[in-house]
Amino acid sequence: MQLPWKTHITNAVKSYIFTVFFLSFLVGSISGAVFGVVGAAMVTQNFAPLFQPNLISSLKSSRPSAVGTTAPTAGQSDIVEVVGRTAPAVVSIVITKDVPKLQSNENPFFFSPFGNDFFDNFFGIPQQPKSSPPQTEKRKVGGGTGFFVSSDGLIVTNKHVVADEDADYTVFLNNGKQYDAKLLSRDPVNDLAIVKINGSNFPTIPLGDSDQLKLGQTVIAIGNALGEFRNTVSTGVVSGLSRSITAGGSALGTEQLSGVMQADAAINPGNSGGPLLNEAGEVVGINTAIAQGAQNIGFAIPVNEAKQVIASVKKYGRIVRPFLGVRYVIITSDLAKEKSLPVDYGALIVRGETQTDLAVTPGSPADKAGLVENDIILEVSGEEITEDNPLIKAIARFGVGDRVPLKIMHRGDTKTVTVTLVERK
Repeated sequence: MQLPWKTHITNAVKSYIFTVFFLSFLVGSISGAVFGVVGAAMVTQNFAPLFQPNLISSLKSSRPSAVGTTAPTAGQSDIVEVVGRTAPAVVSIVITKDVPKLQSNENPFFFSPFGNDFFDNFFGIPQQPKSSPPQTEKRKVGGGTGFFVSSDGLIVTNKHVVADEDADYTVFLNNGKQYDAKLLSRDPVNDLAIVKINGSNFPTIPLGDSDQLKLGQTVIAIGNALGEFRNTVSTGVVSGLSRSITAGGSALGTEQLSGVMQADAAINPGNSGGPLLNEAGEVVGINTAIAQGAQNIGFAIPVNEAKQVIASVKKYGRIVRPFLGVRYVIITSDLAKEKSLPVDYGALIVRGETQTDLAVTPGSPADKAGLVENDIILEVSGEEITEDNPLIKAIARFGVGDRVPLKIMHRGDTKTVTVTLVERK
């Protein structure tokens, strides 16, 4: 019996669809196989090193002629020699702290709109007792750098590296050994600190003279870059001297740093506290800050600022700084015009923003010498007070108990008074 025409059409359509589907599947399978083979060849050719068990060894062995035939220049040889001699005295400082421990029943992907109790009970998840204290664990929370200045384990670093009172500090040597570190003292006026580890015969780095630095002079930075890459070496030149900057960070807030040197050697977070060396292998600076959003603009505290700190710790077991007892602003030409001051240099004694921020600390050496608000300290022991030689730097050159002459301007009259410095608390 002849089928209706609709049935013929339906069967034809079905046959056509089946044929198209079969051909598409066949073509797709063949294409996939071809492209798979080609793609595998390309991956094997271009990305094979990524699948090697030891990528570093593969890269080293792939270029033996370059390593064997390229000789360093004279300047490079000097730097290699300096790094080889000084790197053992550079240490990494790892900061660890008790932090809240992530509980096993905490799910980062789901939450319950009915509250955690409903969610946990519904799925049968055991709960911690409500009254139990939160669990903590030791974790690495940061890292910095330091260097030995004595064979018995004294280490110079930045104050902001060891600022956390609740943290523990571990020192890692270049040879992999580690020691628990004890904080001896933080500098109250500069971003410097001294820590110590127990032991003897540690390698040291000689201290140079930062007053002899010249613009364009080669410098070498060694440090624990990013808190991960220990004893990273970078080189550059002295880019600036006697800079005044405002350094900021989570550890200490903001801090005014005066007289720092600028270098274009790559300095990264984690380099803080590490040495900046000259070509003779002497420490000329302590790396302390970088300019955010810039390239290779780093700052270091001149080593001459640290020499007093080191001597103080060796003598007293702590950093002892002299104290004058005034709050001040440095006078510039712009400030002199704004305030109609009779001079364009010196330190103007001023009150702070609150009532407790007194211009002169009661009972301080300045108070006993008769200094009052709006007086101007022009000179300290014959040296003018300027932006490059601020009052805090001028006073820091003296010791506790020293009698220091100050040339001041009081209500338009110039006179000299003598103060006896005491220890800063």
